[in-house]
Amino acid sequence: MKWLFYAVFTLLFCVSADFARAMDNIPATATEDLMREHGVLGRILLIYEELSRRMDGGESSADELIKSTRIIRNFIQDYHEKLEEEYIFKRLRGENKLVRMANILELQHNTGRKIIDEILRMKDPRDYQDKEKLDECTRNMRSFIRLYRPHKAQEDTFLFPEFKKILSTREYDELGKKFEEEEARLFGEGGFEKIVSQTEEIEKSIGIFELSQFTPK
Repeated sequence: MKWLFYAVFTLLFCVSADFARAMDNIPATATEDLMREHGVLGRILLIYEELSRRMDGGESSADELIKSTRIIRNFIQDYHEKLEEEYIFKRLRGENKLVRMANILELQHNTGRKIIDEILRMKDPRDYQDKEKLDECTRNMRSFIRLYRPHKAQEDTFLFPEFKKILSTREYDELGKKFEEEEARLFGEGGFEKIVSQTEEIEKSIGIFELSQFTPK
């Protein structure tokens, strides 16, 4: 009987290991994909808060500002928002659902791009010695923070759940695959993880990576 016990145990172990590997390889669903990208955006907004505070005190944070703003432009605006506009807002308008909200969100995307255009103009290190330009830059950063906190919160808690209701299971699964394929095309294998790593490096360089420091004393 002992051999039977070991045989069953070995079989269960192998099945569990295969199941765990399979679970690891399950791609994120369409809205899960978008929401975790919002997580990156939220971390960039925290970086913007810290950088604007430092710039108010006259500190030059050119390197961190350029790196974080390029993540917004390349990953959030040129990838993430394009997915929302092409696959979510367009579908909602076609179904005549949440049209006003989709229009507002797309208008906010366009406004956000204009703000980022202004921030990206701070290329010359001498710009960070010009108080007028520095003040304008921090105003733009705070405008971006104020715009995107409610924007992503409304999408995560209302728009995405409502959008999911109008899709069949097959459509929803296929959309998730499309998002993963587009991410890999633009950013390579493990593209999301690369962006998270870049974000973490900026957080570490300005001293806001450690989660425990945000706990009130």
